[in-house]
Amino acid sequence: MLEVRDLITHYGSSQALFGVSLNVEPGQVATLLGRNGMGKTTTISSIMGIVAASSGSIRFEGQELVGQKSFRTANLGLGLVPEGRQIFPNLSLRENLVATASNHLNLPNPWTVDRVFALFPELETRLTSMGNLLSGGEQQMLAIGRALMTNPRLLILDEATEGLAPLVRRKIWAALSEIRAQGLAILVVDKNLQDLKRIADRHFIIQRGRVVWSGTSDELDANGEAQSRYLGL
Repeated sequence: MLEVRDLITHYGSSQALFGVSLNVEPGQVATLLGRNGMGKTTTISSIMGIVAASSGSIRFEGQELVGQKSFRTANLGLGLVPEGRQIFPNLSLRENLVATASNHLNLPNPWTVDRVFALFPELETRLTSMGNLLSGGEQQMLAIGRALMTNPRLLILDEATEGLAPLVRRKIWAALSEIRAQGLAILVVDKNLQDLKRIADRHFIIQRGRVVWSGTSDELDANGEAQSRYLGL
């Protein structure tokens, strides 16, 4: 579904990615792991077209994304839950959900406000609350719901549970498990390795702008050196 090959990205004269390669198959959950500042967010921003790739290839369902405008990339079926949530502060919860809602791919059984509330019942009671009045957990649920309302084929989450209370984190992971069961592919960045290993099919570890290890959850469990060297565990 998503194939990234030899991706190089710069910020001005500073090189951030040095030939990143990874892939996500249909219906699969894949993770990007690594310490802070190693290139995870830059990889996601490059995939989404938020940051222009310098060279390499990013293909989604056979279509090249390098050089595409970010809104065209989103219209192809990639939904982003950005780091920091980026909720519209002066829109209500419901307005946040419907502001960018679409079904460009004409998917059957599209995501609706009611489907989002079924996934996150906590949000329904906050329907008219402004985005800036929501708690961090509510904002993260809303950010996921907003991305789902674009009816993506691949959901990308940058720091899925960062800074959230344990109870809210459990709700987020349960929701992602449910989304996966419905067949939606997911690419996720997070630091909660134990939770990631429970839902992920494959992991990619990034170190200084390069993918230095990839494998399954069982393979990662068995590789204490990779966990210690690259993740500090």
